Amino acid sequence: MSKPWLKNYPSNVTDNVNMNSYTSMLDIFHQSCAKYKNNLAFSHFDDEFTFDNVDCLSRDFAAYLQTELKVGKGDRVALMCPNILSFPIAMWGIIRVGAVQVNVNPMYTARELKHQLNDAQVDTIIIFSPSTNILAEVIEQTSIKNIITVDLNELSDHIKSSAEIDARLTQTTSFAQTLKKGHEYSLEEPELSCDDLLFLQYTGGTTGISKGAMLTHGNVIANILQFQEFVKSDIEYGKEVVMTVIPMYHIFALTVNTLCYFFFGAKNILISNARDIETLIDTWRQNKITFFTGVNTLFNGLLHTPSFLELDFSSLKLVVGGGASVQEAVANRWQEVTGSALNEGYGLSETSPVLTLNMGDSIDKVRGIGIPLPATDISIRDDFNNILPQGESGELCAKGPQVMAGYWNNSSATKEAMTDDGYFKTGDIAVLDEQGYFHIVDRKKDMVNVSGFNVYPNEIEAEVANMSGVLESACIGVNDESTGEALKLFIVKKEPQLTEQDVIAFCRKQLTGYKVPKSICFIDNIPKSTVGKILRRELR
Repeated sequence: MSKPWLKNYPSNVTDNVNMNSYTSMLDIFHQSCAKYKNNLAFSHFDDEFTFDNVDCLSRDFAAYLQTELKVGKGDRVALMCPNILSFPIAMWGIIRVGAVQVNVNPMYTARELKHQLNDAQVDTIIIFSPSTNILAEVIEQTSIKNIITVDLNELSDHIKSSAEIDARLTQTTSFAQTLKKGHEYSLEEPELSCDDLLFLQYTGGTTGISKGAMLTHGNVIANILQFQEFVKSDIEYGKEVVMTVIPMYHIFALTVNTLCYFFFGAKNILISNARDIETLIDTWRQNKITFFTGVNTLFNGLLHTPSFLELDFSSLKLVVGGGASVQEAVANRWQEVTGSALNEGYGLSETSPVLTLNMGDSIDKVRGIGIPLPATDISIRDDFNNILPQGESGELCAKGPQVMAGYWNNSSATKEAMTDDGYFKTGDIAVLDEQGYFHIVDRKKDMVNVSGFNVYPNEIEAEVANMSGVLESACIGVNDESTGEALKLFIVKKEPQLTEQDVIAFCRKQLTGYKVPKSICFIDNIPKSTVGKILRRELR
């Protein structure tokens, strides 16, 4: 079939990637460490590591895992850590022994942690000290044998604070101790291939039990090379400065910020607390940021912080939003303030994650989620798996080398997620417009049926974002006797005088009748995941 989006590719971008140069992520790691040996790789507050530091420290950690804990190829190791220097050291150590990294949110509840550890059959966990109380609640109901604790001050000469480890965990080893011991051991890196597992990336679990997407070395290498090909005009190897605010345990920051830009020889500035906006802004002020990623709520929050508006954005080359839809009002304001386009990317945990990117160079042209990366095919399908013509909305289905190997120990879920001809069913409703750009209409599960009409909450939220008195909003469907379902809109005010009548009147001007919310609820905060996605289930 023809690919009408290819005409929108930049002239220097091809629709293929050559993966023959790399047999595993170890090749990429060693190439970058050799090429950028003395360059800064990661920084956190006043602490900095060169690529050589990362090489040496991750070697020591890998040697400890291999010799002391007998961790080998294919073993699952959980990493439950925020954006601090220990994360990339632990990550590369896990990769260097051929183990499979299970990324865990440090903010998980005991129930969520127990499910993930048991589902992934994890023996060893590297855990942030403040999260040890959660592990302590369920440790006896898991197969965990080895606990390595990581503190904020673990690899720092400047941070003095430390958190206590829960007393119920009697056998723990600090990350610093593992490095000291591992330094005395030799390391024998295993032979790995593109088919070997690299990550178990658990889906958010917002619609049920969380499933582990099996991402191979080949999946992630493909996505790195696809991204590289697509944005190559914006890469200056060895000179990029990245700010990583999205948690590295999330697939977006893990692949794009942490792995792609390690491959590009960038300095990666880690922000461990995204809610501390002023510290984030102060860090930005001290560095010439060239690449920045975020979610809509982060961009919106920054734009509503006066000190952010005073920053120097002259070095900023590329900005990518993902994780949730980027609202047009936020994107327009971002370009107005920074002079840099806010490019929306789209993907999922199951796709390593990037499928499409909208390298929008014109503010007056709405390009949605843009076009597929090289070697990626997308088709829009109805509920009976029929491919729909251009211009009709249906489920976005994707095929490419970045699509997962399946769900861990869940063949039925894997089968359900794939079409018979090998496309991954994303669960997102999308449309391919006449210009050859894709647009997400909404999540299938979030669609609201009002008197037989399908309404997509994203559309209502995007319109309301244009109201001067609204900071942010979230829309859900609620049961209604007369219409089956009705729209309820939650709003965080920017202007105290804003009333329900103001919002309804605005919506009536901008939206057709059945899309106008039936009720408005003003709240102080909209519940979000740690990545910044609106949690509509909590609003329900």
